[in-house]
Amino acid sequence: MKSFVLLGIAALMLASCTTPDVEPIPGSITYDGQPRTKLTKAPIGSVVHNTFRVLGGVADETYILQPDRSLKLVRRDVRSENFYTD
Repeated sequence: MKSFVLLGIAALMLASCTTPDVEPIPGSITYDGQPRTKLTKAPIGSVVHNTFRVLGGVADETYILQPDRSLKLVRRDVRSENFYTD
């Protein structure tokens, strides 16, 4: 019984956690609003990737196609490209 109570408390704690939205930056597909062209042939929920250069590295973004055909930015990873050779 105690394990069910602990699991319930853990589930409530996780449910109350929210992740902040990823905001577009220069180079993001949705930086100046949604793109003019709609993805009409892609199924809803499709994943779209975008890669572009940022200061000191490369940004990899992941978007999800929404039911209204807009793109939602859900993740951004920035990889450093500081490769020095002697």
